[in-house]
Parts: sequence; structure tokens; C-alpha cells
Amino acid sequence: MLFLLKESLLNLGNYLSLHLPICSSQLLRGILYILIATFAFAWMNLLARYLSEMHPLQVVFFRAMGTFAFIFPYMLYKKIPVVGKEVFWLSVRGIIGFISLAAFFVVIQRIPLGPAISIRYIGPVFSVILAVLFLREKVKPLQWLCLIIAVVGVFILKGADFRIDEISFLIALLSAVLVGAVFTLVRYLGPKEHALTIINYFMVASIMGSLFFIGHWRMPMEKEWLWVVLIGIFGLIGQVFMTRAFQLADTNTIAPFKYMELIYALGLGLIFLDEEHNQMALVGMLLIIVGMVLNVYAKNGSKTPDKKN
Repeated sequence: MLFLLKESLLNLGNYLSLHLPICSSQLLRGILYILIATFAFAWMNLLARYLSEMHPLQVVFFRAMGTFAFIFPYMLYKKIPVVGKEVFWLSVRGIIGFISLAAFFVVIQRIPLGPAISIRYIGPVFSVILAVLFLREKVKPLQWLCLIIAVVGVFILKGADFRIDEISFLIALLSAVLVGAVFTLVRYLGPKEHALTIINYFMVASIMGSLFFIGHWRMPMEKEWLWVVLIGIFGLIGQVFMTRAFQLADTNTIAPFKYMELIYALGLGLIFLDEEHNQMALVGMLLIIVGMVLNVYAKNGSKTPDKKN
């Protein structure tokens, strides 16, 4: 466990040392922002685990409300379109995102953080498949190999960690499939809608969807009030900094840093939840990260960086 953390940090340091001399200040800010975003999301997931005695849809409500309460007034102030032009697809993106988030929070309450996040990270596998089917995108053979590596990692992880029961595994896969659908829809909506309009639909759908389960909610007690407030704050920080990171730097550079969330989660799980993982489980998680990162390079490696991504 500690060896994996050490190696990951060393690799990150080596990457930066090779690229720092040629990095612009804008690119460095993009990298810093994605690291802040993934750190915030890791803490949000940890707090969701702390609230395992509350209904997961109640946790979804607090996470969504924390973001909505800040971005909606900002959208009104900046006169950013609230409704948007592609109402149907914006609504579909919001609903799918809500179901994916709800499934993920259910899984977080059932299995350790590391495996839960790892399985959800194969969302790009399904995104590629959906993009081929609906957006007519072409996929390089090397990409398929990278995606297969990630899928193999998922099944190694499932077989090595007996804390991952079949129901939790299927729910985590459902969340990953829906993440892939969200990625595809965002690629479709990106050139047509403002980023905050897309995010706002997601937050509204999550708030409205979670209210259907209000009969299963209960009042937070003692420290739980702090946890629910912090979930909203960390969710907002993660959302804002991740969006800003992808605006500042090209996807090819930024996307690999997104997987630092798993490293953070492994560390937080070990420190605060005493979650340990055997070597084969760590191998499975590592294969998922390797497959997903290599997929980014296989897809975009030959492209000229686009600062608008």
C-alpha cells in the first residue's frame, strides 16, 4: 500500500520535472487545479462513507445542493443561460448523472473507497463504445488494447478483494456505464451549451431525484451536520476546479492527473478507515489506472494540444 503511494508520487514528480521547463504558467495552473479538484472529490467520497448510516440519496441531496446554491446565483448574475438550447439532452444528461452519482454513493457505503472509485473509473470504456455507436467516432486499435487492460484490472480487483460482493460490483459497474454515457453527452453538448448550464441541470436533477426518497431520510445528528455541509463544499470545489483545469490546459496533459483521486482515496481510506488492500487488489487498481491513462495518450498523443479543451 505505502509502496504504491510512494511510487505514484515519484512518478508524478518525474513527470513534472520533465515538463516543468517547457510548461506555461497557464498549464501549471491547470495541473494544480486538477490536483485540487481530485483531492476535494476524494474528501467528499470519504465523508460520504462516514455518513453510511444515512440514506445514500440524502447524501446525494446535500452534495448537489451545496453546488447548486453557489452556481445558480452566479449564473443569474453573469446572465449565463439557465434553460439552454438543448433542453431534452441537457435533461437526459442530468438524469443519467444523478443515477450514476446515486449508485456510486450506494457503493461507497458498501465497499472500501479504493475499489469503489477504481471500478467507476472504467467509465471511459463505455464512453468509447457509445461514442462509436452514436457519435460515429473512430477508435484506434491501441485504444482498444488500453481499454482491455483496464477491464482486466477490474476483474482482478473483484476476484482479489472479497469485500466486493456481487450486488455492489454490479451497482458500481452501472455507475461506470452511466459515467460513460455522461461523457458522451457532454462531448455532444460541449460546443452548444455553457459548462455551468450542463452542470446546473445535473445538480437540479440530483436534487429533484433525491427528494423522491425523502421518506427514508432522517435529521443529521451531531457531527453529521458538519459532514453534510463539507460534502457540499468539497463537491463544489471539485466541480469548479476540474472545470477550470480543463479550460486552462489540453485534455492530453490534464486527464492523467485526474486519476490522482484514487491515490488520495487509498491514503485517506488507510488513515481514517483502516482500509487495507492485498497485493492483487492493488495490481487490479493499478491496471485500471494504467489502461485509462494510456487510453488518453493513445487517443490524443499525436494531436497538437488544444488549449480550449
